[in-house]
Amino acid sequence: MYEDKVLSVVIPCYNEKDNIRQIVDKVKNSGIPNQEIIVVDDCSTDGTRQILEKEIRPLVSTVIYHEKNGGKGAALKTGFSAAKGDVVIVQDADMEYDPTEYIKVVAPIFDGKARVMYGSRFLNSKAKGYLANRLANRFLTMLSNIFTHQKLTDMETCYKAFARDVIQSIDIQEKRFGFEPEITAKVTRMRIKIHEVPISYNPRTSEEGKKVGFKDGVRAIICIMKYSR
Repeated sequence: MYEDKVLSVVIPCYNEKDNIRQIVDKVKNSGIPNQEIIVVDDCSTDGTRQILEKEIRPLVSTVIYHEKNGGKGAALKTGFSAAKGDVVIVQDADMEYDPTEYIKVVAPIFDGKARVMYGSRFLNSKAKGYLANRLANRFLTMLSNIFTHQKLTDMETCYKAFARDVIQSIDIQEKRFGFEPEITAKVTRMRIKIHEVPISYNPRTSEEGKKVGFKDGVRAIICIMKYSR
């Protein structure tokens, strides 16, 4: 299936020495026949870089190193600019999302039925994770919908997939997690409808390395209003 299509998987990575090999293995076994895997290390300091050099580089298409920590948005901007596939999808370097679900996220773009797809953690699925995080996600999604007039259930999802020409035409300005509302607003300004499909979700705790915090939520509100104008 889709032997004539290439999926570029962009993995932003920061201090993920315990997960990076496992997630790369899962991506490689996701069932998509033609993949370009791009890992962007955002100046990790925990030994991740050594693992990337010794174990990961031979397994993937490209490893790019930031010499200064910039944040998820900065790493994604670097990865998107390097992508050469027909479709580009974001894969966090943790184990919260299942790469075997790529196909249902990207198939509508491969088939020409959509230009942008989001994998929703809240569409037809049982909610998981801290209640406060779920409520914050739902609030931010609702606020984003008010400004963009999209009908999303999970604006903050990691699994965002784009036709390559769409994502490479957008100038990403947000360095951290403000990328999520920024990209949603800018896609909307291109008059592109964002479609969703349900995906599974296995949230990790702060102790396990989850990096999103209260300040990121505040920044998301600012970004929703800033980029929707």
